[in-house]
Amino acid sequence: MDIRLLRQFWSILAASPNQRLASLDDSSVSKWIVDILKADPTFDPRNLPTVNQYIQTRIPLIRDLSQQA
Repeated sequence: MDIRLLRQFWSILAASPNQRLASLDDSSVSKWIVDILKADPTFDPRNLPTVNQYIQTRIPLIRDLSQQA
């Protein structure tokens, strides 16, 4: 993933309420993040497979971050 997409991804997580992420299962977290990215007109849909793979490898970290606060 390029740096712009990484920043966008982590900005979404930083701006999201922790209880929102904690209330979703892994599949729903992935879908929620992808939906936000797809709503951005600058997002290139060709990045979806890479984004989905990245999310799946970061689910434990996303869970840890959502429990901190």
